[in-house]
Amino acid sequence: MLILAATPIGNIGDASERLKLTLANAKVIAAEDTRTLLKLANHLGVKLAAELISLHEHNELQKLDRLVEIAQSADLLLVSDAGMPTISDPGFALVRACAEAGVQIQVVPGPSAVISALAVSGLSTDRFCFEGFLPRKSGERTKIFESLSSETRTMVFFESPHRIVDSLKDAAKVFGPERRASVSRELTKKFEETKRGTLAELMDWAKDQKGEMVLVISGADPVVYNLEDLVAKVIQLKSEGTGLKQACASVAKQYGSSSSELYALALKRE
Repeated sequence: MLILAATPIGNIGDASERLKLTLANAKVIAAEDTRTLLKLANHLGVKLAAELISLHEHNELQKLDRLVEIAQSADLLLVSDAGMPTISDPGFALVRACAEAGVQIQVVPGPSAVISALAVSGLSTDRFCFEGFLPRKSGERTKIFESLSSETRTMVFFESPHRIVDSLKDAAKVFGPERRASVSRELTKKFEETKRGTLAELMDWAKDQKGEMVLVISGADPVVYNLEDLVAKVIQLKSEGTGLKQACASVAKQYGSSSSELYALALKRE
C-alpha cells in the first residue's frame, strides 16, 4: 500500500507516536528531501531501516512507474519536508497513479499549516478554499485575486516574507482595503504570531516581518438577487440570441437558483 504521513511544520513535538512507529517500521520511504527526513528521524530518536528514495517536483513523473511497482508489492511511505504530502508538495501524481493501479492508500494525519492558520484567523471556517502559493509577479497575483473577487468562502494562501506586503497591496486593490484578513507566521515555532485586521492594517504590520506566511482572507458577502432580477437577466440573454432553457441554466448556475423556476417565470413574462 501507499502511506501518506504528515510531518511537523515547525514544532518537533507535534510528531505523533503513530508517525514515529510508521517511520521506524518502514521498508521503503519516498521523501521530498532525504536529508531533511534523516534530520527529523534523528530528532525523534527513530532509527530508519528503510530504503530512501528522493521524490520531489522535478523527478516525480520519472519515478512514478518504479514507485507504483513498489507499492503494489510492499508498503511505500511518502513524506514531504513539512506537513501533509501532496498539499503544495510533491505526491499528487503518485497518489493518482497508485489509485489508478488499485493500490490501497492510507494516511497518517498530522500538522497542517492551512488548517492551523484558518483555525486561528478569526474568520469564517465553515467553508473555505485553499489556493496554494501566490505567484511571484504582481500582475499574475492580481489575476488570481480578480478570479476570486466574488468568492464567498474564506481564502487561504501561502506566501513568503519578502513578498507578503506586495501581496497584501494587490489583494487590497482587488478586494478593497477594508476586507478582513489575517497573516500567520512561524506557525508552531517559538515566535509564532497571527495578526488579524483589514488588508490595509496588515500591510503596515507586515513590513520587516520574517518567517513563512499563511495569508487568510475573508470571502465576499453573498450578493442577494430576487427572482424578478434573475428573470430579467434570462430575458436579456434570450434577446441576445441564447435559447430560453440555456439562458435559464446559465443564470441559475451563476446565482445558485432553480433553473426550472426561472424557466416557468420567464414563460409567464413572455
